[in-house]
Amino acid sequence: MTTRPSSLSAHPGGASPAVSPAIFKAYDIRGVVDETLTEETVQRIGQALGQMIRQKGLHRCVVGRDGRLSGPRLQAALSAGLCSVGVDVIDIGSVPTPVVYFATHLLGTGTGVAITGSHNPPQYNGLKMMVAGATLAGEEIQALYQAIVAGGGQPSPQIGAPGKVSEQTVVPAYLDRILSDIRLTRPLRIGVDCGNGVAGSIAPDFFTALGCEVFPLFCTVDGTFPNHHPDPADPHNLEDLIRAVRDHNLDLGLAFDGDGDRLGVVTRAGEIIWPDRQLMLYAADVLAERPGAEIIYDVKCTRHLARWIRDHGGRPLMWRTGHSLIKAKLKETGAPLAGEMSGHIFFNDRWYGFDDGLYTAARLLEILAKVNDPTATLHALPNATSTPELQIKTQEGENYALVALLKERADFPSARERILIDGIRVEYDDGFGLARPSNTTPVVVLRFEADNAEALIRIQAEFRAVLTRLAPGLALPF
Repeated sequence: MTTRPSSLSAHPGGASPAVSPAIFKAYDIRGVVDETLTEETVQRIGQALGQMIRQKGLHRCVVGRDGRLSGPRLQAALSAGLCSVGVDVIDIGSVPTPVVYFATHLLGTGTGVAITGSHNPPQYNGLKMMVAGATLAGEEIQALYQAIVAGGGQPSPQIGAPGKVSEQTVVPAYLDRILSDIRLTRPLRIGVDCGNGVAGSIAPDFFTALGCEVFPLFCTVDGTFPNHHPDPADPHNLEDLIRAVRDHNLDLGLAFDGDGDRLGVVTRAGEIIWPDRQLMLYAADVLAERPGAEIIYDVKCTRHLARWIRDHGGRPLMWRTGHSLIKAKLKETGAPLAGEMSGHIFFNDRWYGFDDGLYTAARLLEILAKVNDPTATLHALPNATSTPELQIKTQEGENYALVALLKERADFPSARERILIDGIRVEYDDGFGLARPSNTTPVVVLRFEADNAEALIRIQAEFRAVLTRLAPGLALPF
């Protein structure tokens, strides 16, 4: 381990421009670099976060970054802010976000920050934060903003001696930990598409060490994302991987998002196995060893999932969307597994309960290595006619108002149940419709699922009639 002083001034001088409240999202901090997310803003966030860390009686924080071009200077700004209030920074370099989470366990800090824009365009960046073993979300993130506002642009008071920055390599320990846990009963031939995100620095060698024959796509880390966007939730971003799996007759294709905490899966036949169906396989595997356990999933997931979990001896629990919110529920319940439609999967069984695309992929390969035909196994998972995630674009804040109006005044004549834990999910005997406000962008997220195309059309027609009546002139995406 090497130690160095922080690379920016601990206390920025002169008048400070206002910090934009819009970057303080429900699950993390995210904004456009040099516009809403400047180096000075990140330094001030570091000071506020450092004070929060010190108030918990802690004084060390792991910091890593993804492959975005702005990462090094934002990391320097964050470290300067943390050090200015007496927090020591452990710099683990450019790594996937799950490696930051792992480092907080390995190094015993419980506290860390991943500087990442996740799947946002190249001009974005942000911070995902853990303090004392809990991922910050909602009110805790807003508390950082309020602390900065309360400071009035003045430097935060130093608490004792300034902190130091040290460097430590963590990736080998991370890979060794997974390789000691996962065993494939036979080698698999896989395509791996990292979309030029930071997972590309690890994934090809990792899956080779696991015993796979790897066909890599776009695994050179490049923060401009020159080939396609690193977001496996968008089917267009999986087209290259689908072609590679077909052309090389591979067993499977794996795709990772920009910071490596989400996983996309495609089969030899070109079918996308969305995360809610992946979760069925993981649940069956976990429940075979832990019968009766609770399995958590978010409101966007297929209704077939609850039935599958019950049929395999588990207890389904639907919860709110958002990686921070799911992690908090996982910690509260002690459930061994949770997952979201977006691709965040959380193993609290043989792993640490954080979302990790690489570890999730390893668990999937372990399961599929035991069967003769991975494609047939994946295709046999219960499926339904459904839409992708649809969006109604609104002005800032209007998405919450529209969903509140739906909750209060909407009438769905053929529905049997309304679930209101996150927006409004309307359950029918043959499907569901969902409308929820995004916590990251000013849109209303919609999703529809049904047993067949006719039922899907009927459910969408009910939603269209309600939305047209309550918000005339609204541009609907269906």
